[in-house]
Amino acid sequence: MPDPAAHLPFFYGSISRAEAEEHLKLAGMADGLFLLRQCLRSLGGYVLSLVHNVRFHHFPIERQLNGTYAIAGGKAHCGPAELCEFYSRDPDGLPCNLRKPCNRPSGLEPQPGVFDSLRDAMVRDYVRQTWKLEGDALEQAIISQAPQVEKLIATTAHERMPWYHNSLSREEAERKLYAGSQTDGKFLLRPRKEQGTYALSLIYGKTVYHYLISQDKAGKYCIPEGTKFDTLWQLVEYLKLKADGLIYCLKEACPNTNASAGAGAAAPTLPAHPSTFSHPQKRIDTLNSDGYTPEPARLASPEKPRPMPMDTSVYESPYSDPEELKDKKLFLKRENLLVADIELGCGNFGSVRQGVYRMRKYGGPAAVWGTTVGGRGGDWPHQALGVGAWGPCRLTGDLCMGVHRGRKQIDVAIKVLKQSTEKADKDEMMREAQIMHQLDNPYIVRLIGVCQAEALMLVMEMASGGPLHKFLLGKKEEIPVSNVAELLHQVSMGMKYLEEKNFVHRDLAARNVLLVNRHYAKISDFGLSKALGADDSYYTARSAGKWPLKWYAPECINFRKFSSRSDVWSYGVTMWEAFSYGQKPYKKMKGPEVMAFIEQGKRMECPPECPPEMYTLMSDCWTYKWEDRPDFVTVEQRMRTYYYSLATKAEGAPGGEKGAEAPSA
Repeated sequence: MPDPAAHLPFFYGSISRAEAEEHLKLAGMADGLFLLRQCLRSLGGYVLSLVHNVRFHHFPIERQLNGTYAIAGGKAHCGPAELCEFYSRDPDGLPCNLRKPCNRPSGLEPQPGVFDSLRDAMVRDYVRQTWKLEGDALEQAIISQAPQVEKLIATTAHERMPWYHNSLSREEAERKLYAGSQTDGKFLLRPRKEQGTYALSLIYGKTVYHYLISQDKAGKYCIPEGTKFDTLWQLVEYLKLKADGLIYCLKEACPNTNASAGAGAAAPTLPAHPSTFSHPQKRIDTLNSDGYTPEPARLASPEKPRPMPMDTSVYESPYSDPEELKDKKLFLKRENLLVADIELGCGNFGSVRQGVYRMRKYGGPAAVWGTTVGGRGGDWPHQALGVGAWGPCRLTGDLCMGVHRGRKQIDVAIKVLKQSTEKADKDEMMREAQIMHQLDNPYIVRLIGVCQAEALMLVMEMASGGPLHKFLLGKKEEIPVSNVAELLHQVSMGMKYLEEKNFVHRDLAARNVLLVNRHYAKISDFGLSKALGADDSYYTARSAGKWPLKWYAPECINFRKFSSRSDVWSYGVTMWEAFSYGQKPYKKMKGPEVMAFIEQGKRMECPPECPPEMYTLMSDCWTYKWEDRPDFVTVEQRMRTYYYSLATKAEGAPGGEKGAEAPSA
């Protein structure tokens, strides 16, 4: 399984940022000079290193769940070569297009990464062990499942590294490091008693320091406040190049002398067939229905499987599988919908409940909220999801693993209409469903469908992190500006998609931006949305109704005219909410006061934490004449440029300045 970029003459393999810049310097530093290298942080990803105005720019390229490659916010491409070819024609957010490849010198091969030498053997071992295959069948399975299996085995690759000690106490770690040479930077990695955490033990100046390594909710590994990585071995390789909060760079591995022969370390825990709770002896001989292999069963801790470091489904559409797209219908079968008995919230038209929807395709185990396979409920913790026209939506339930008729299952939020609801309200709900059903984008809450049974039910994707303004409120010290910019950039990508589809949202606000997690936002609540005709640039509302005036552009209030440019105005208000960390816009002004304030040419002041570049964009969104406002193509490009600049600064920031005292481990 060669690297997809291995054949490219400008691909250097696993080299550092400094090495990349040195190659570019030697090649002349011309505008548009570029090279490609492996990304240390993202599994299977790359970094595009580019010269412009005698400056270096480094753009991470991530491998997407469907096997394509993309720079964040950019178009996806089937391979790294196709991506580079595209950016040679169109900069699409880069400072310039790719003009001249910085090819490797004659005789210089791409530098292999630490995982490259292990990957092929580990993939082969996993496929052979899991599916009991040999010969041509084994080779075919390796070819077809390699990307998914590679992600899975990468999570245990650290167990083959000489610096990994599977069972070692803090005191034993210190004894090992003090034994023999006490070279600065000598280190080892060991698991801690707390599930999913590790300790990095490092000697410097004859003193041993212990650093905590933990996982965030997305499964990324990091030292507190440090750079995040998909796997432990990537983190270690990075810390060999840069201290990044450590007292010293990692230099020399303290080998595990108890390891078995072969690669200098114990063989890793190869994932076995996962088992169900009700039938622990039963094996499931298929892949999960999303095309990914099941999570490894950790032999060392069978009581609680470790979360997967890679978030393999959070960005994925429920209909990413071609089988699910066949004969896709708006109306769902009731037997495929599991609805919790507990009411999560209520609104004008009915209640909001949490549930699970079974997709058509058969596959492996699925997650079921709040119910075991036997149907018994557990304890129900409560977490607010958001409040809209339907009232508060709350996620309730314990996450239990089980298999229900072998189908892929997804968590859903269900709007349930009251039996006594007027026909007009039912019609409004169906209009919302018809609009949402046409949309499929990672940054928009997707509609799964409508179910007509004991009541009319709208079944939607779950976004359990709650609304953006509540997430940010009171967290100035906790949530950096870069995180806010990241989420707002995602909102701009979702709105750009709506603009391309000729949809007007009409209710964009922080309350209608829901979080999947701290780094992933989705636009929700399409109750006021309208689809424009192919030749229409705006929509005229027949009646005012109950409108969120503080988020509306002047032409919406004065003439009831709505367009993507009026959504741009609302996006500016949403930006203000986000950079003010959840404060209410226009303070205590009433609707008429807000209208007068705007007509006088006044605008809200820049929030204290808001960067000047972002307030400039905000102000441009609040241009009085709708035709003079930027469109979402421009807004997204400016958000992307700013967010990339923050990411570039973070990557180039000097390490070792995050505090001299290491967390206890």
